[in-house]
Amino acid sequence: MPEIKLTPEEMRYIALFQDLTGAVVKDCILDKGENRVIFLVKPGDMGLAIGKNGVNVKRLRKLIGRNIEVVEYAETLEELVKNALAPARVKAVKVVKRLGGKRIIHVTVDPQDKGVAIGKAGKNVARARLILKRYHDIDTIVVT
Repeated sequence: MPEIKLTPEEMRYIALFQDLTGAVVKDCILDKGENRVIFLVKPGDMGLAIGKNGVNVKRLRKLIGRNIEVVEYAETLEELVKNALAPARVKAVKVVKRLGGKRIIHVTVDPQDKGVAIGKAGKNVARARLILKRYHDIDTIVVT
């Protein structure tokens, strides 16, 4: 796992999220372009993090004034891709190394889930790219 340095702002968000939900946060990514905070939670803590009917996510959104997204952390690249693109059903994950060291990931999803995987204006695939760049040095994600 790469060494990740958290900003004081990210550390505050993690503390707030953990106090509010009781879920264990592995990482926090600020996406200023999309005005969102992405939390990676410990495997198995997803339900705790979201809360009944999304109550925790809604409460946190009100408190910090940004969209909140929660992704379950995974050790393996394949599982992390699946979690980052959920609820889209991922069928296959293939990493391709290009000249110059760029790493591209080809993700095959259920044809009905392609829109869900990409998200409105590419928002979901952008979230996956942020997470995968941070943990596995992936430069590009291609969804087919």
